[in-house]
Amino acid sequence: MNRSSRPDAATQRPRVAIIGSGFGGLGAAVALKRAGFGDITILERATDIGGVWRDNTYPGAACDVQSYLYSFSFAPNNEWSQMFSPRSEIHDYLHAVARDHDLLRHLRLSCPVESARWDADAQLWRLTTPQGEIEAEHVVVATGALADPVIPQLPGIDSFTGAVFHSSRWDHDLDLAGKRVAVVGTGASTIQFVPAIQPIVDQLNVFQRTPAWIMPRHDRAISGREKAALRLLPPLHRLRRAAIYVKREFQILAFRNPALMKIAERTALKHLEAQVSDPDLRAKLTPAYRIGCKRILISNDYLPALDAPNADVVTAGIQEVVPDGIVDSTGVLHEADVIIFGTGFKTDGLPLTDRIHNADGTSMADAWGDSPRAYLGTMVTGFPNLYLMHGPNIGLGHTSVITMFEAQSRYLVDAIAHATQKNAATVEPTPQAQAEYVLTVDDLTKGTVWTSGGCTSWYLDKTGRNSNLWPGATFDYHRRTRRFKAADHSTRTPEEAVQA
Repeated sequence: MNRSSRPDAATQRPRVAIIGSGFGGLGAAVALKRAGFGDITILERATDIGGVWRDNTYPGAACDVQSYLYSFSFAPNNEWSQMFSPRSEIHDYLHAVARDHDLLRHLRLSCPVESARWDADAQLWRLTTPQGEIEAEHVVVATGALADPVIPQLPGIDSFTGAVFHSSRWDHDLDLAGKRVAVVGTGASTIQFVPAIQPIVDQLNVFQRTPAWIMPRHDRAISGREKAALRLLPPLHRLRRAAIYVKREFQILAFRNPALMKIAERTALKHLEAQVSDPDLRAKLTPAYRIGCKRILISNDYLPALDAPNADVVTAGIQEVVPDGIVDSTGVLHEADVIIFGTGFKTDGLPLTDRIHNADGTSMADAWGDSPRAYLGTMVTGFPNLYLMHGPNIGLGHTSVITMFEAQSRYLVDAIAHATQKNAATVEPTPQAQAEYVLTVDDLTKGTVWTSGGCTSWYLDKTGRNSNLWPGATFDYHRRTRRFKAADHSTRTPEEAVQA
């Protein structure tokens, strides 16, 4: 994508600046333009749009939610090749959304936001970028909750003589054929790239701290006849999307009533038994916590890949890295030519929040401390005119997060419209409204599988509180965001904002 990096006057002072061009950023941009707020600039640190679907180019990368639901409701796509589409198709889809909704002219690539500060006197946000300072009345932070990879600083890692990289920064110049590969971590990315590389490597050692519950992946190709029918009869597309949504939405009942998860556990255990012949390996791969406590993974080829003669699962902890491999906690050396980290992402706070400062100079990260909190997961009291996409308690464990992004986009548009109608310089949630909402989230979390399932997951923050997932049904969140509640917000006229 070729976009000029030269700023012009309009992009230096947009009404709304959007940071990030993944699903969250593009969805917000479309919602704003549809509502008549076309004075926007989308700031992207990379050289292309797409967020996680741009970055995660590892072999086998694909979605674990059906494509008809993992897409915007306003931008249906009838050309998916699979029910669970591969990364490249999702990336292409985002390009199509940007093109079809006239977003490219609002886009500034290679423009990372280094800091954002609220100027109370000027009543605007000042964003520092390599392309100069940008002033904006409102800022949408769509940096994504899964943007910055976690790379463990293992003892001795600098001494390793082979290649080292994270799955989200895949080294495509490196030929893995015939190599001895050590994979650290067994999360959602690992279960996709391991089956892709296992057949070509000489030896594959997967270092597992905690086994994951793995369910069958009910994927299939979408025929040309199906695609043609969906193109000719748009209601069929909406019906398919609705059917997937309803089916997945019912799953929240089991997440909220963990005893019901025993049904899913039986399915997962049968899947494990059918795919892994070695009883010792099955024992290593059998979780000791309730399914759903951690992210449920879906795969039909990960378990067979681990059962292959050239693969091994190492459950002993890592003691250190040496020049020619990894030494586990029992002192055994596992020789390796390559180390790949499948260790996930930093989820204890949105990227950039440590560099977003309010009028007092306090960063959002410091204001949060160890437990992020936000009204509707989108606005934070004390930070006027700022909106978080995929903020606290927006993530989901059972369905498509895109549905949440669309609800967030509707809410932030309503907030800006409310400020406009009031001729207000600022809008933000009241401390009381935010506290009451957070209490609601905490009450909804009680008794769920995420807090009672017997595991430690990234869903819970350092305090043990769920600050990542929305613990209810998505239609409940949509209900809460459908009508803007003026009483839950404070606004200030330009004169009041200056006096404050």
